[in-house]
Amino acid sequence: MTGESLAVLEKGLDAAEENNEPGELYDWQLPLAFMQKRHVERIKGLEVETEKWRMKERMKTVSVALVLCLNVGVDPPDIVKTQPCARLECWIDPLSQPAQKALESIGANLQRQYERWQARARYKLCLDPTVEEVKKLCTSLRRNAKEERVLFHYNGHGVPKPTVNGEIWVFNKSFTQYIPLSVYDLQQWMGTPSIYVYDCSCAGIIVDSFKQFAMQREQEMELASMNSRGTGNIFPQQSYKNCIQLASCAAKQILPMNPDLPADLFTSCLTTPIRIALRWFVLQDGRKLVPNITLDLIDKIPGQLNDRRTVLGELNWIFTAITDTIAWNTLPRELFQKLFRQDLVVASLFRNFLLAERIMRSYDCTPISSPKLPPTHQHPMWQAWDMALDICLSQLSGILNGAEIYRHSLFFAEQLTAFQVWLSHGSQMRSPPEQLPIVLQVLLSQVHRLRALELLGRFLDLGPWAVSLALSVGIFPYVLKLLQSSARELRPLLVFIWAKILAVDTTCQADLVKDNGHKYFLSVLSDSCMPAEHRTMAAFVLTMIVSSYPAGQEAVLQGNLISLCLEQLSDQHALLRQWLCICLGRIWYDCDMARGYGVRDNAHIKLNPLLTDEVPEVRAAAVYALGTFMSNTTDRTDHANAIDHGIAMQLINCIQDGSPLVRKELIVAYQGIVFQFENQFAVVAAQMLEEERLRDGSSISHSGIVFLFVFILL
Repeated sequence: MTGESLAVLEKGLDAAEENNEPGELYDWQLPLAFMQKRHVERIKGLEVETEKWRMKERMKTVSVALVLCLNVGVDPPDIVKTQPCARLECWIDPLSQPAQKALESIGANLQRQYERWQARARYKLCLDPTVEEVKKLCTSLRRNAKEERVLFHYNGHGVPKPTVNGEIWVFNKSFTQYIPLSVYDLQQWMGTPSIYVYDCSCAGIIVDSFKQFAMQREQEMELASMNSRGTGNIFPQQSYKNCIQLASCAAKQILPMNPDLPADLFTSCLTTPIRIALRWFVLQDGRKLVPNITLDLIDKIPGQLNDRRTVLGELNWIFTAITDTIAWNTLPRELFQKLFRQDLVVASLFRNFLLAERIMRSYDCTPISSPKLPPTHQHPMWQAWDMALDICLSQLSGILNGAEIYRHSLFFAEQLTAFQVWLSHGSQMRSPPEQLPIVLQVLLSQVHRLRALELLGRFLDLGPWAVSLALSVGIFPYVLKLLQSSARELRPLLVFIWAKILAVDTTCQADLVKDNGHKYFLSVLSDSCMPAEHRTMAAFVLTMIVSSYPAGQEAVLQGNLISLCLEQLSDQHALLRQWLCICLGRIWYDCDMARGYGVRDNAHIKLNPLLTDEVPEVRAAAVYALGTFMSNTTDRTDHANAIDHGIAMQLINCIQDGSPLVRKELIVAYQGIVFQFENQFAVVAAQMLEEERLRDGSSISHSGIVFLFVFILL
């Protein structure tokens, strides 16, 4: 009540005393009173949205066929090479050693380059093969791969260009003739799912022929299926349209012959992107800040690609972040998920394909892909890549001479700042922040992790749309892995982020339990040093983990969650008390084991004081917890009946609660009792109806009816 209202009230009391009417007020003298509803929103059940960010089926490339048709020392008849000409194949000069040894070295090098992306795949080399050798290889790999993906890499630098009839070239056994191999047959041997890489001139012809043959096959299978309906024969359905293809150039284009570039420029972009990116960058005029860098010098850049602390490792890390960002901001979401999140090898190849498009377009070659990608060679993020290369190369001479220590790039810090600027003005109405994939990469770094998590939390707080966007970019496995961290400074941020994720997508409960992630939130809830706000979010996360998920209930019971919740029911923070009650209610919902633990810990007795809590939401949560406690047991012993009777009698005191929310929960709570003792209640109801009929319409009070229903439990 405001000070003005108190003054009016005091004035009214004084007037009443003057009229010798102590304690009596006239209406006009009374202060105005206002009442506002606590819950103006519509109270309804949980709306579960169908998850769109998860891949419907994960896939792996388990087998790789490396088919090299080089015929070292003999140029194909339909291509006139320049002098000097590009010669390097897999960074090996084939003329520097005997032909057969060079061929084997190139094949081994190509395998090692692929193994950087997928070391566990099964690799098979097929060097200058015949048609039968290719057939045997492909059918063998498909048989072993079963339903997984097979990769077919074709290098046709030593054979004629593909034909318009859909044929590529191999050799006869004596290497005296070029033998055509139909792409139609290759489709059949490879089966589906498959991915094809064509590194040869006029490679676009193969892509077009493949699509025509795929349509032809589908028509043939449809016709065969129609003809076999009466016979009972079932033909396996294979969709060749969904096969992935990467080609080095369009149908009428010849591969570049610049002697400063490798002959297999497309393969180099796909398998050794950092090395070829540095080489191409140095060859460009007017693009570098340090003009004295030579091609020999860039081959001496220290470090390992898989070590982000080294020069090469950091460049590879930045390259991954930039290509992911370009793809996420350019491709439709569904296509991005398929190409960049489903399969590790496919994701690596398509990241590197974006680089191939940029490099090869500068030499009048247009790489082709199926599914087709929009042009990305002029995306603004490539400028950030050029700047990162420039800054790295500017330090190279000093690093190699031992005069200076490598100064790490500011790329990620600057991108986080750009993301922070977007957050200060961001909303659902604006375009999504393009730095979101970079934030994902930054989570891998201990240096930037804390800031990245803070900004990610701010982004998720914008609403469910932001959570869905973050999940679609692939943030989930990263924040799941971070739950293994023991760093205390990350706890508030991770709890907040996971609360946001589970509020939008409850199916993540299975992933948490599978990876023992629930233990992280149990430790947060049990940590008395954590603020009540963060323990509340931990209680919410644990509530979502156990909701309608028996495996989650069993997992948290092993972590003594019931005891943890009961110990904190007297906490001063009302929202924590509320979610502890809800969590308890969800733990023992349809779980007799949890109810048994609750009986052991006297949970029903410890919850009773909260029925008179000053906060109505806490009272409603306590009623809910007690309601699920007494309505879930299937083992109806005298002891169980006595406990439920005691709870039901205690809940009668809430009938006159001033909050409609509490009274609604009370009705639901008593519903469980009615279901447990349906026959007894039916008998009582029939008796009451009969008594009312005999008394000609006399009625019984509502509280009397409830008391009578509970009394039957005695």
